[in-house]
Amino acid sequence: MGGCFSKPKPVEVKIEVVIPEKERSKEEMSPNGKASPLIYKVNGTARHYHLEEHPIASNPYHNPKDVVEASVCHVKDLENGQMREVDLGCGKALLIKESGEFYAMGHKCPHYGSPLVKGVLSKGRVRCPWHGACFNISTGDIEDFPGLDSLPRFQVKIEKEKVYIRASKQALQTQRRTKMMAKCISLSNYNLSSTNVLIIGAGAAGLVCAETLRQEGFSDRIVMCTMDRHLPYDRPKLSKSMDSHPEQIALRPKEFFRTYDIEVLTEMQVAAVDIKNKIAVFKDGFKMEYNKLLIATGNTPKALSCKGKEVENVFNIRTPEDANRVVKLATSKNVVIVGASFLGMEVAAYLAERAHSVSLVELEEVPFKKFFGERVGRAVMKMFENHRVKFYMQTEVSELREQENKLKEVVLKSGKVLRADVCVVGIGAVPATGFLKQSGINIDSKGFIVVNKMMQTNIPGVFAAGDTVMFPLALRNNKKVNVPHWQMAHMHGRIAALNMLAHGTEISTIPYLWTAMFGKSIRYAGHGEGFDDVVIQGDLDELKFVAFYTKSDEVVAVASMNYDPIVSKVAEVLAAGRTIRKRDVETGDMSWLTGKGS
Repeated sequence: MGGCFSKPKPVEVKIEVVIPEKERSKEEMSPNGKASPLIYKVNGTARHYHLEEHPIASNPYHNPKDVVEASVCHVKDLENGQMREVDLGCGKALLIKESGEFYAMGHKCPHYGSPLVKGVLSKGRVRCPWHGACFNISTGDIEDFPGLDSLPRFQVKIEKEKVYIRASKQALQTQRRTKMMAKCISLSNYNLSSTNVLIIGAGAAGLVCAETLRQEGFSDRIVMCTMDRHLPYDRPKLSKSMDSHPEQIALRPKEFFRTYDIEVLTEMQVAAVDIKNKIAVFKDGFKMEYNKLLIATGNTPKALSCKGKEVENVFNIRTPEDANRVVKLATSKNVVIVGASFLGMEVAAYLAERAHSVSLVELEEVPFKKFFGERVGRAVMKMFENHRVKFYMQTEVSELREQENKLKEVVLKSGKVLRADVCVVGIGAVPATGFLKQSGINIDSKGFIVVNKMMQTNIPGVFAAGDTVMFPLALRNNKKVNVPHWQMAHMHGRIAALNMLAHGTEISTIPYLWTAMFGKSIRYAGHGEGFDDVVIQGDLDELKFVAFYTKSDEVVAVASMNYDPIVSKVAEVLAAGRTIRKRDVETGDMSWLTGKGS
């Protein structure tokens, strides 16, 4: 079972399981020396399954030739709360000292390879300085996102005042570890059109949900379905690295889905959900019964409503093929981008050095004004102008003109006519929840699915995650918010999976996002919606700054450029439940970052 296919096919189910890590550590031997059976609860029924004859060894050093041991420092070289990147000869490790104990694990974040030594160590975990992923220093396990894999951890011993690390050479090279997972042990009465867990949507939320279920020992059938033709991929790269091919940005290879029996139905659209009978009805008429349901369908881009909107070479960037096509058409040509959104600005930055001209049309006065504030927005705008991007602000498109059915000109309401060979539209999106209107699932006036802290909808057994949801954000006193960003989708998926298994886990993560333009990144943590002031330290003209977003007397979000790891530090302060006051950031005194704040 598992893998990717367009239409469901009959399968012969075999009983087999790869024991998850947490169960292996608890494994007890029976009197005859053979592995004791594990007990899984499926649909509330306890069932016994025996371990495989040759389970994967939990000892990472079973091959002596794969092991290296080296002295890396003196015990007094590190103070409590310090980290050091150390070289073992065939690879590097991150050495950490906290509360008098030494720990060692991979030194690169598995997401995009950030050096974790430049990150933030706080209360038993390290937070990545680039995108905010968090790793437990005792286990190496990923605790916050983005990214899917954990870090390898290495043995540390002290001899004669020297610190030694014993590590797998392979782990030193890969710098990542995929958690052990269960496989499918489908019930005998399952047929082609029934599954225990159905996941609608194959983005970050859907994939993390499926992986978390397997990591927790869930051994029943999991089916993901997607309108896309590809297995889950790194969607942020569609606008940040537009010429990436699908296989280059795949989050997992095909073999992964086969190995862990996560079935993916591609090019399959759900048209309706019958919650009473627990049936998903697909557009082609196929029906699938489910026990638990996750809705993670993401957003649908808004289209232009002007005259000529059907002209060829006008794009919403939704797929790798869209992004690739735009790059090809834009090279040495004239590009018009409508909307100074994250997508619009990233596409403009990517195409600026490739196209003959890039023009950006936006209704607001300044890019990112509502999100980053006017001063930061103007600094970013200036950076773009220095890279030959031309802005047309406080106007919108009135007409798209064609020649031989291909885009030729973009006419603005201001009367300006722009030459255009290709147009990219980035004017926002709406939740892809239209198919749920008659379902009985609680949807608000804007189309967002309303969930609680456990990502549960108003319908038992139905969960929702990602860009489509309004959820209670602990940081903002459990105000229901929508956070349509990559990291949050990962966490939603994990929380949903844990609560499908009745763990009772509530979401409490700090939103963290980034945008990349011209080789520079703006990092952001918190939730600044409704901010009433921005306190800026550093130099906006030099693009080396940190901006604190305040509401009344409280800091609710932070953004920075060339100021790492300030955003990750602030994220850790907020994650600890501490309040940062406006006066703390106005003075320039950063003592609150080290625990002296309120």
